[in-house]
Amino acid sequence: MPEKHDIEFNHIAVEGVFKSGKTKLAGLLAQKLGGKVVLDKTDNPYLKDFYDEKEGAAFLSQLVFLVNRYHQQARLVQRDLFEERIFCDYIFEKDKIYAFQTLTDDELVVYEKIFGVLSERIPKPDLIIYLQIAVPTLVRRLAKEGSSLEKNISEKYLQDLIEAYDYFFFNYQATPLLVVKSDEVDLARDADLEDIIDQIRQMKKASLFYVPPSYAGKDARRK
Repeated sequence: MPEKHDIEFNHIAVEGVFKSGKTKLAGLLAQKLGGKVVLDKTDNPYLKDFYDEKEGAAFLSQLVFLVNRYHQQARLVQRDLFEERIFCDYIFEKDKIYAFQTLTDDELVVYEKIFGVLSERIPKPDLIIYLQIAVPTLVRRLAKEGSSLEKNISEKYLQDLIEAYDYFFFNYQATPLLVVKSDEVDLARDADLEDIIDQIRQMKKASLFYVPPSYAGKDARRK
């Protein structure tokens, strides 16, 4: 049975670059707090062509992700969000972060028109948790856990992607935001998970940048 926690948020999204632990955290929070998990659909017939840098594959791949994420998120509008707590392992806007990293200027013109129409119909989460990690952490995790395709991604792309995520969330103001410095967070440790839940419990409308105890000598700091 899920544990009872005094959490006021009913639609929580966990974000971060791949291998940040966002999917695992979303699932664990659902187990602990009770609720439904909504996972990003990663199946994409053009993804291999994108990694192989085939012409036009980036645009086709991005459109497939965009449409899949739209249909999945739009279904949330058709149900009572307060009937059951929801934990997503992504936000709809993440699609745009990747698009700006991979598409040409001409492709972006078309993409932004489509994104603008679809995004107006997507519900906003009550809270976003951003698991922030550094490039060395991502490189280390890819070497250990990455697929053969992921291991071929250049470090320059990884650097650009993390910088894009950091920039996006540094300027994010649409909903309450909890940024967790998570390079040393181990979600297999109950203490680390309970620590994050405690931060969620304390969240209000403001944003919070949180440095876990694993970073010696550092404390949580309000933005």
